[in-house]
Amino acid sequence: MKIGYLDCFSGISGNMMLGALLDAGLPEVQLGRELGKLPLPGYRLEVQKAKRGGLSGTLVHVSVAPGQPMRNLKDIVDIIESSSLSASIRKKSKAIFESLGEVEAAIHGTDLSSVHFHEVGAVDSIVDIVGAVIGVEHLGIERMSASPVNLGSGSVSSAHGTLPVPAPATAALLKGRPVYSAGAPLELTTPTGAALLVGFDCDFGVLPPMRLDRIGYGLGSQDPSGWSNVLRLFIGEQAPDRRETCWLIETNIDDMNPEFYGHLMERLLGEGALDVFFTPIVMKKGRPGTRVGVLSPEGREEALSRVLFLETTAIGLRRHRVERDTLERKIIQVQTPYGEVPVKLGLLDGKVVNHAPEYEACRRLAAEKGVALKTVYMEALRASGGER
Repeated sequence: MKIGYLDCFSGISGNMMLGALLDAGLPEVQLGRELGKLPLPGYRLEVQKAKRGGLSGTLVHVSVAPGQPMRNLKDIVDIIESSSLSASIRKKSKAIFESLGEVEAAIHGTDLSSVHFHEVGAVDSIVDIVGAVIGVEHLGIERMSASPVNLGSGSVSSAHGTLPVPAPATAALLKGRPVYSAGAPLELTTPTGAALLVGFDCDFGVLPPMRLDRIGYGLGSQDPSGWSNVLRLFIGEQAPDRRETCWLIETNIDDMNPEFYGHLMERLLGEGALDVFFTPIVMKKGRPGTRVGVLSPEGREEALSRVLFLETTAIGLRRHRVERDTLERKIIQVQTPYGEVPVKLGLLDGKVVNHAPEYEACRRLAAEKGVALKTVYMEALRASGGER
């Protein structure tokens, strides 16, 4: 599978995405030919090589003729629908615009049909978004992921006046995604850039394992001193690897009713924790206590921290990133004298190294058949090849 990774150390915008795709090998002629299928006159795509800080890459600017009409979401959808672009490009482009329109409507307290896209009659946005979808499809990228997103800081002028950075639409689109602010006091991530991250259904985390084929550098419009305003795009074939980045959340507790721990574990697992564990410890003044550990997938750490604060007496938490290696897993169904049992297999380099009969299924069958749990478990283990 061909995958793409967006390194958003300086944020992301529509023209940065287009620049990165062109720099990674999207032919400018091909992009222009595909964009020409839109019934959208009055613009010119300007592409040039340039530098931002110490990095060179591709800078894209959409030059728009004056007198463009204001366009709402329906106008834009009609333009995309009436084009001769492929069905997949039309569908993805419309979905991205609709997600952007929905947050704008919610922020400004209006209905979706009344939302107008103010950037030069929306031509800029149409070219950026549809062009990005064209580029991803042309380069054969089947799955996109991204780093945590640098939003920038300060303020930005808009049709609604001066707004804080991140703009409200950017913040709304990136709810639940990892973000931060660093570097130049600029709007580094725009609403269009955020909508592309959401529209391409990006996973967020470190660079995934891949056989790296291409790297593209898309330059931002502004060139702040001492800062490389660049979006970096890695493209390659997904490499087999079971390593992932997680969060380890911990707290020490010495004043909670022990009856609550079972409920706490259920709540944490229900909120998406990968693992929950309780460790007996001795705290200050010799008091016995419990260390609560929670392994969280990337993006769930805030929700799980909230559960800890709500369901325990903790007044502080520790969090740090950890790497987790896992075996490839698959589930098989095996027949035993007592019924069918699912067995989880762990594979290393394609070879089965672990067998784990499903506990709840074994327990249910043991109760139904009136036999010992370990008897059902061992029969399932034997049937799966885990014991000779």
